[in-house]
Amino acid sequence: MVRLPLTPAEVERGQRLGSLLRRARGERPMLDTALDAGLSPETLRKIETGRVATPAFPTIAAIADVLGLSLDAVWAEINRPERGAASPGPARHPTRERLAS
Repeated sequence: MVRLPLTPAEVERGQRLGSLLRRARGERPMLDTALDAGLSPETLRKIETGRVATPAFPTIAAIADVLGLSLDAVWAEINRPERGAASPGPARHPTRERLAS
């Protein structure tokens, strides 16, 4: 399967996700966090550094659960506009849009 290159927005979102997870993990060892989430430490390291910018939903959900983060908080953080950038409007949530229609 050929994977399409990531867009700049996807790369930025991955970097924000990694930053959020690093902050939430705090002083907790990466090894403990990864194992508790059912991941390898290398996978968590790649997500935290933005090298895996679009991890699978179950992976994000498992890490968020271990760190005590709500998925709504994760979604809000990774989809916020950067400071100083023109705001494209509110972040859209595909599931919520389907429910509203």
